[in-house]
Amino acid sequence: MVTATEVLLARSLTKLREYFLVQDSPVPDGFLEALESDPRSGARQLAQLIHKRRRQNRKEGQRLRAMLRFEQELWDRGFGLIAGVDEAGMAPLAGPVVAAAVILPHRYKLLGLNDSKKILDERRRERLARQLKQDAVCWSVGQAEVEEIDSLNIYRSGLLAMQRAVEGLGTKPQYILVDARTIPHCPCPQRGIVHGDALSASIAAASIIAKTTRDAHMIEMDRIYSGFGFASHKGYPTPEHLQALKQRGPLPIHRRSFTPVREALGLHPKQGELFRL
Repeated sequence: MVTATEVLLARSLTKLREYFLVQDSPVPDGFLEALESDPRSGARQLAQLIHKRRRQNRKEGQRLRAMLRFEQELWDRGFGLIAGVDEAGMAPLAGPVVAAAVILPHRYKLLGLNDSKKILDERRRERLARQLKQDAVCWSVGQAEVEEIDSLNIYRSGLLAMQRAVEGLGTKPQYILVDARTIPHCPCPQRGIVHGDALSASIAAASIIAKTTRDAHMIEMDRIYSGFGFASHKGYPTPEHLQALKQRGPLPIHRRSFTPVREALGLHPKQGELFRL
């Protein structure tokens, strides 16, 4: 009888790399040992890469387990539905601040789940967001508009967006984990965790959904307001954005309580300092 290892070894090394390293397919018993004794140097190199992938996967598994410690504490206390809440867009000069609330299944793990600021690849963030939306018990987004930011201030507007995200959940959470804050007018218990988007899986999930939602909105603003580069900088005060603001003047989506926008309008910058982060 031909074994699975023999069938695999009959394939080209290119196909084996695709199968085990790209598709991350399970490695049959005895296959690694066969690769390590294979006379082809490429086969032995593939064995080393598979060992490396296994070490990385173990390390990632440990990291993801650690990111569930706050949730596990609460599950052990009988809180079954835990929502993570985070926002995106506090520092930009334009566009809304967007928050997300996410309830994940018990002991949920998703490879690569992390604070959205640590995920630099935009396509990877979008893939994670799609998977999270598919897997979550429920999720919701809320936002505070530019006019609210200018009237309330950015800090209060961030809290308002979070409150709206929680209120939008189709399933009522029993406990809420928030990145570094507490949400006002919230009927259920909550805990603010400093750097929570890097320490809690639920908050990290919320940070990814909030970030990708806001980014998509700013890409749409780029189609409406060409020449400002919103698709690339998403409203943040980059040199490109500041230059466009100086040359073209503020748009309706610019936050008039932020100093660079006030300066572009010829207003005294100090009047906006209280609204800065």
